[in-house]
Amino acid sequence: MPGGTHATTKREPDVDEPQVREGRLLLYRAGEDDSACPLAEVHRRDTAAILDMKWCHIPVSGHALLGLAEASGSIQLLRLVGSEKSSYGLQLVSSLALEEQCLALSLDWSTGKTRRASDQPLNIISSDSKGQLHLLRVNEAGHGLQKVASWQAHRYEAWIAAFNYWQTEIVYSGGDDGLLKGWDTRKPGTSLFSSERHSMGVCSIQSSPHREFVLATGSYDEHILLWDTRNMQQPFSDTPVQGGVWRLKWHPFHHHLLLAACTHNGFKILDCQKVTEKQEVTVLLSHTSPNSLVYGADWSWLLSRSLQPVPSCSSLHGDPGARMANMIHSLKVADESPAPSLECVLDDNGEGPATLQSGVKPAPALLSLTEGPSKSATAAKTCDCELCVEGANCDISLLATCSFYDHVLHLWKWEVN
Repeated sequence: MPGGTHATTKREPDVDEPQVREGRLLLYRAGEDDSACPLAEVHRRDTAAILDMKWCHIPVSGHALLGLAEASGSIQLLRLVGSEKSSYGLQLVSSLALEEQCLALSLDWSTGKTRRASDQPLNIISSDSKGQLHLLRVNEAGHGLQKVASWQAHRYEAWIAAFNYWQTEIVYSGGDDGLLKGWDTRKPGTSLFSSERHSMGVCSIQSSPHREFVLATGSYDEHILLWDTRNMQQPFSDTPVQGGVWRLKWHPFHHHLLLAACTHNGFKILDCQKVTEKQEVTVLLSHTSPNSLVYGADWSWLLSRSLQPVPSCSSLHGDPGARMANMIHSLKVADESPAPSLECVLDDNGEGPATLQSGVKPAPALLSLTEGPSKSATAAKTCDCELCVEGANCDISLLATCSFYDHVLHLWKWEVN
């Protein structure tokens, strides 16, 4: 695999025997802002190596669901179980093999926004190491998975697949062939467009949950492109970040903030506020760590100071599943997996000179949560979130990053002064 990733085996395999890639899923509970240990491990699960994982941001039949894309070639759904009085855990509810002898490389939920139409089905789009895309339907009553369609999308690995959150019949994919493609799932296998604008493998795509026609893509070519989905011939913004862009995450509430995991060049926070006005994207913050590759980065869905959950539009009336989804952070740091990925439900904060603070006490051997240096930047103080609850501080939030080689998870506080 490109990007310095690797896998090991338990023994020398036969010629036709696939490698064994092992991973681990760790579930943490977030404590108070000022606690000595903000993260406390509540559950762990040994699995095949996990190459992507995402929470469904709306409750499904009253439960929070986590989707995993595994090196075994399967998509798994796990349900968050437990309560405030008892321990939380993750319970396997469904598993579906995409294809024989392939790696499931990515997944995305069709519910990328906090609100969806009542008649909108709950779908997952996934990609694999054979270059295929797979559209899956989630049975909301039983949480079962059903394959709706599969098709060949790329010549080599299909690193990423993602929904257009505003028009969920449309999906996008990026592959090691350097192509960015669009698809209409109502006509599987029929490409809407194919772009060669990236010069290397396309490995990150996310539709903006705030701006209807904005799409962000990243590549091993070390560029982040912003697109108007109504015209995919040329991007309207091109930002070099000096590192292969493995993950991109729009902030859940501040519509202009984009977080990028840039492998050997650490992570960056970009301000895309004025990009539609033909002004350049501004890099608000850039942080690198020596001898590591940052593969995972995500914002929190919690609001400081009290680390209280932000209610989604579908849970303003107290849905317990949504509260749990927002309160629990799920992350994976795989010991020997091909491409470590972090998909925490963690939240962002902004600083005015921005200070990054990392200082979480180390958990078990796989995690080393260490203190890191601070860097300064300028960030807006405005909160664009309509869901900010009374007493919450939108100027303080959390984000998390994880890195390869050193197996480090950082929990950062970003403050707007």
